[in-house]
Amino acid sequence: MKVCVKCTHIISFFPRSHLHHMELSNKTQISEFLLLGFSERPELQPLIFGLFLSMYLITVFGNLLIILAISTDPNLHTPMYFFLANLSFVDICFTSTTIPKMLVNIQTQSKVITYEDCITQIYFLILFAVLDVFLLSVMAYDRFVAICHPLHYMVIMNPRLCGLLVLVSWIMCVLNSLLQSLMMLRLSFCTHLHIPHFFCELNEMLQLACSDTFLNNVVMYLAAVLLGGGPFAGILYSYSKIVSSIRGIASAKGKYKTFSTCASHLSVVCLFYCTMLGVYLSSAATQSSHSSATASVMYTVVTPMLNPFIYSLRNKDIKSALKRIFWVQVM
Repeated sequence: MKVCVKCTHIISFFPRSHLHHMELSNKTQISEFLLLGFSERPELQPLIFGLFLSMYLITVFGNLLIILAISTDPNLHTPMYFFLANLSFVDICFTSTTIPKMLVNIQTQSKVITYEDCITQIYFLILFAVLDVFLLSVMAYDRFVAICHPLHYMVIMNPRLCGLLVLVSWIMCVLNSLLQSLMMLRLSFCTHLHIPHFFCELNEMLQLACSDTFLNNVVMYLAAVLLGGGPFAGILYSYSKIVSSIRGIASAKGKYKTFSTCASHLSVVCLFYCTMLGVYLSSAATQSSHSSATASVMYTVVTPMLNPFIYSLRNKDIKSALKRIFWVQVM
């Protein structure tokens, strides 16, 4: 049976003010959690370390190349690539929130993460995860305008609007992440402080709490519906209009050329949402936290790692810019 930290031995003859002070001090005694990770078998730790270090380096290097190519090539100074550069930056930050801490824990043979670091990790995880969703929806809107209103594209998607869309996305995500992180501070935690994950996942943290988490759950699911479902509905609407517009093109070559301009983005959207759905279904079906941790690798590590490959392999402009960068370095 779990014993609440704030429900410790209290001497009944203490004044109410002293009881309240002791209750608050007991509540703040929680100073660290234990991240159990994927496996506790020592012989698997070098393999896990090497695998995640490789994926992290590929993610950072690949997304940095995308940012470098877009910033150095004047031909890529368009709204679509401006949003792509922002997405690559967010992906680097997203993976950097979890993987380095896990690698350090494996290297030092320690599973400890402090209470402050855990809350900070939750803040940045929510921030960059939701920001990914917002940027994907903004990129879908950009493709909708480019295909359905090509003559007015540069007028509608002017630099001021592009900057405003990114700024509003950042503000909304920061406020949402700040709200959910601050609400975690009101919770007291039990003496069972083992997190069966490789990072401080919000839902896992709520399950460890001894105090009432009803309000936290309401805010979490409401945010998921509004900030996750809203942008997804926008993506579906944009692509429904794009498909209708493509169907109106007479030639097959014209249809292919038009669709190829949004194929990379559509691939990234499918990869992101399919992995998120897979994590949800796997955790709901197995009721195993370790299975959920393994599945969550798909959207926290694999998706940001594959994004540069999807855009560089399917996009001639990006490939040309990368070739010029490497050619200049060789020369």
